Amino acid sequence: QVQLVESGGGLVQSGGSLRLSCTAAGVTVDDEHIGWYRQAPGQERQGLACISRIEGRTYYVDSVKGRFDISRDNAKNTVYLQMNNLKPEDTAIYYCAIKSRGCAGRASHWGRGTQVTVSA
Repeated sequence: QVQLVESGGGLVQSGGSLRLSCTAAGVTVDDEHIGWYRQAPGQERQGLACISRIEGRTYYVDSVKGRFDISRDNAKNTVYLQMNNLKPEDTAIYYCAIKSRGCAGRASHWGRGTQVTVSA
């Protein structure tokens, strides 16, 4: 059974940093395309970053490029999202997901999310 568990969210001041983790079970992270998303209250879920299977190519949406970094640790079967210079508008629930058809495709399996709150 495929399971993704996000952790590392919390409350941080504007300009601060957080590192989110997405730990997988039932799959091997380096054999999957895995993306990070977020959903703020009243807004649609937004894709932020993706790391491709095997080669580990990374992709970012413009709004987080240069501030967020996606990486993975195969030994821990975990994908990370390092978030720097956080802003109040980054406040959202953050999710990781498997994207079976590639980083440009849709997500097929989701975690339950972790809350990130950035205070002004």
